[in-house]
Amino acid sequence: MWSTAREIAAGDVVIAWMTRDLIQPLVITPGKDLNSKYGYYRHDDLIGIPYGSKVRSRNGKGFIHLLRPTPELWTLALPHRTQILYLADIAFVNSWLNVRPGSKVIEAGTGSGSFSHSVARTIGPAGHLWSYEFHEARANKAREEFTRHGMDDVVTLTHRNVCKDGFTVVDTVDAVFLDLPAPWDAVEHAKKALCKDRVTRICCFSPCMEQVLRTVSALNDAGFTEITMYETLLRPHQVDAAPPLEPIGAVSARLKRAEARREEKRLRQIANARLGRARTEGRQWREEKPSPEEQARDEAEALALAELDAAASRARAQSEAVSQSGASTPGPAPPAAGEDAEPRKITLSKAFPEVRGHTSYLTFAVLLPATAIESAHADADAGGAVASQPSSSEPPPPPPEDEEMTDADPSQAGVLQETKVSDDTVGPSAGHVL
Repeated sequence: MWSTAREIAAGDVVIAWMTRDLIQPLVITPGKDLNSKYGYYRHDDLIGIPYGSKVRSRNGKGFIHLLRPTPELWTLALPHRTQILYLADIAFVNSWLNVRPGSKVIEAGTGSGSFSHSVARTIGPAGHLWSYEFHEARANKAREEFTRHGMDDVVTLTHRNVCKDGFTVVDTVDAVFLDLPAPWDAVEHAKKALCKDRVTRICCFSPCMEQVLRTVSALNDAGFTEITMYETLLRPHQVDAAPPLEPIGAVSARLKRAEARREEKRLRQIANARLGRARTEGRQWREEKPSPEEQARDEAEALALAELDAAASRARAQSEAVSQSGASTPGPAPPAAGEDAEPRKITLSKAFPEVRGHTSYLTFAVLLPATAIESAHADADAGGAVASQPSSSEPPPPPPEDEEMTDADPSQAGVLQETKVSDDTVGPSAGHVL
């Protein structure tokens, strides 16, 4: 579909990956530029570098990754002309419709071409995709993209109203996908396009439950079986590797060291404040010998500063003692020689806060081969004929009426009843016993 060369060439389609939410397709054209908040890039500088390269901007604002296009990346980066199918729905539809290499598939509602690219890759050059689009401008734009991506041999795009005019193929395809506002109007046309000599499948993509109900009724009337409806929701998770949590003892020791440093800083600030206050009281240092009163005041201030330094030293010593005690806190025993060491990092997984909600309902159905349907009808007709045919055997004789035994003695009735049971069970000799 896209270029298979190792290096990027002029005219290639590449995917510029900037962030997880900002992915942009580029057609490499000499002389053009790419400007974004992540920097300035010239297309000429991108020619010749391998796919998957990390390219830094010319103005130093950031970098981008240049990736080879795939249907998954194209779904994330394509220009939206309509609502598109995303990866979860595409994978589920391809699996349920049993799309495989060599399959022949119909798609009604080309739209932006998201589903078309995935199907084209799955069926390969041995298969074929017939795609139909009602809107002429969208059909022309999609046709240009298919040609640029090298899909002309696999995809046939037609501008057509399939609900009124039907499809251009009859008894040909293995699967039909309907992405239409009124898929029930195209069910009969889809039945004509499906092969009659094998099991074929159909899928209808509808955003509303009312559409699903009308589609199910149309599928039942057309003779489809195994009608089911699904809704797919995607919940992505982000996995990160983080360092393991520290033991409680180490955290407590670190907090105590921080508290000791704060106390030392507080005492130092007090000493500096006293020294500054003493200087602002007007005491001036002179070259002559100070008076006895000034000398006594200086000695008192020196003594106070010494006491503050001693207190700071004691706080520092206490901090070191706490640090040593925290370092010597007994922890878990080291692993034995045969055991695995504790991992340096732990893996964390968290779901994204914003999860993509409902897109549409997927209604699937199966169409059995014509031979299977005919044989089932024949078996049903034969069963009905056998049930309605009258029996040729004579009706069983009516049971003896009760009036014959009403005039007999009760004891005789008991004897007669016993005689009948004996005749039926033990044979003719039972009469002699009675």
